[in-house]
Amino acid sequence: MSKLQKILVRARRQVFSEMVGNNPSIFQGEGYDFIELREYMPGDDIRHIDWNITAKLQTPYIKIFREERELNVVLASVLNGSVHFGSKKFKQDIIAEVNALLGFSTLKNGDLLSSYIFTDKMISASKPSKKLHQIQKSVDEILSFDALNKQVDFKNLSDTLFKRLKRKSLVIIVGDFFEIPDFKLLAKKHEVIAVIVRDHLEEKPPKMGFSSLVDPESGITLEGDFNSSSVKSYASRVAAHDRELYRVLRKDQIRFTKVYTDANVSVALRRLFEGR
Repeated sequence: MSKLQKILVRARRQVFSEMVGNNPSIFQGEGYDFIELREYMPGDDIRHIDWNITAKLQTPYIKIFREERELNVVLASVLNGSVHFGSKKFKQDIIAEVNALLGFSTLKNGDLLSSYIFTDKMISASKPSKKLHQIQKSVDEILSFDALNKQVDFKNLSDTLFKRLKRKSLVIIVGDFFEIPDFKLLAKKHEVIAVIVRDHLEEKPPKMGFSSLVDPESGITLEGDFNSSSVKSYASRVAAHDRELYRVLRKDQIRFTKVYTDANVSVALRRLFEGR
């Protein structure tokens, strides 16, 4: 069985039997228009309570929504050179697995799915669809894409999706995020979620002594003594980068999760969407 078939079979089994796909409201909260307020009744979703009105009237009120026909889910995969790395699995493989899981979950919910691949430009795009073959096509494109020596341009990604997506959508951006994005404008128009795919070794590398490493984005060879001091300094810079990344995402009201190459992807995604 090929890598593509293994990912698709495993993802479909998890979505239709084990995973959050069993919950028809995995993307609940999107695809709804606000209509009116009414007093809270037992059984109402407490996430819809309007706390400002509740405080003023001293009686709990909730927001009533009108459900749209379907949600538009957009999966945008960022395949720059650094995703061609992994101690257990390549990050590129995990990105493909994330797409398969969320793709099957989307179609199981009866929602529309569209997929994009970006580097420093848009590589491919699919029209919104409810057809299963689109998931296979998207996952296959991700697995077969040559990411080496490719750069990332989050501004181009944000600008492109802002212009192309006319209807309010749930935009899920999947990549390793070693660049800090500015999704502020995109997040004002759509709900944006970031899935950060990493490998433990790139955050906390081992001591390697004198070594030659190749930058997967630029192709430049880096030589040096990767002793305990230099490795510790590198890990500190990665941690500082991630703190700033999280700060920017929270400021722009973008929810996120981190998925490691040795982790159970479905569990990480379930935790993310159960917190919606």
